[in-house]
Amino acid sequence: MSRPGTFALKKWVRSPAWMVAFIVGAGITLVALVANAWLGSLDPGNAWGITYGSAAAFFMLAAALYGVRRRLLAVRVGASQKWLLFHVYGGALFMLLVFAHTEFRLPSGGLNLWLWWLSLIVTVSGFIGIFLQRWIPRTLNSALETEVVYERIPELVKEISGRAEELAENCPPAVREHYLNQVRPNIQRPQRRLGYFFDITGGVRGRARDVAVLSRVLSRDDREKLDELERLYRTKLEMDAQYSLQTALRTWLFAHVPVSIALVVVVALHVYVVIKY
Repeated sequence: MSRPGTFALKKWVRSPAWMVAFIVGAGITLVALVANAWLGSLDPGNAWGITYGSAAAFFMLAAALYGVRRRLLAVRVGASQKWLLFHVYGGALFMLLVFAHTEFRLPSGGLNLWLWWLSLIVTVSGFIGIFLQRWIPRTLNSALETEVVYERIPELVKEISGRAEELAENCPPAVREHYLNQVRPNIQRPQRRLGYFFDITGGVRGRARDVAVLSRVLSRDDREKLDELERLYRTKLEMDAQYSLQTALRTWLFAHVPVSIALVVVVALHVYVVIKY
C-alpha cells in the first residue's frame, strides 16, 4: 500500500527522477556556495560569481528553448514532456544561480536590478502556471458535466439565453417571476467570477433548495418547465465556470511569455556589457 505522501508526490510531480535531478543540482550549487564562502568571497565579478552567472544564463537559455520549440512545430527535437520538465526544473535552478550570482541581495545598477526582478517574476509566474495547468483541468473535469470549447462559450450562452427566454414566456407567474429575478440577470452573457475558484458549481446546491420550495406549489407540468429552466441555468453556470478558469489560464500565459522574452533580452544585454566592459 502506498503512503499518502507518496500519492501526493505522484499527483503533483510527474517525474520524481527530474525532481531528484533538481535536488542534486541545487545541492551542488549550495556546496559550491559553502566552499566559495570558505575559500573566498561572494562577488559577482570574481571567478565564483562569473561561474554562477554563466550557469544561470545557460539554464535560462535552455529553458527558453522550450517556448521556441512549441512554436516551431516543424522542429521535432526530443520528447515534449522532457522539454517541459527541463523548462520547469531548469528554470528553478536558474533562479537559485541568479541568487548566488547576486550574493543573495538586490544588485545595484539599473540593468542588474531589472535582470534580478525579471528573473524573480518569470520564476514565480512559472510556478503559478504549473499550479494552474494542473489544478484547472482536473477541477473542470471532475466537478462539471459540461465540456465546451472556450471560443464557443459566448455563442452557446446566447443560445441558452434565447431558449430560456422562450420557455419562461409559457411559465406560470410564480416561475416567470423567479426567472426574471434570479435567472435572467445572470444568463444573458458569459460572466467571469472569482467565486468559481472557491466553488466550481457556482452555488448550485443552494439554488436547488430554493427551487425545491417553489416546485411544491406547482402543478406537474409547471414543475417540468421549472426543471427545464433550471437545467438551462445550471448549464450556463458551468459554462461560466469554464470561462472563468480557462480565462485565468490564458491570462497567465499571455503574462508569462512577454516577461520571459524581456528576460532573455536583458540577459543578453547584461552578458554584452560584461564582455565589453
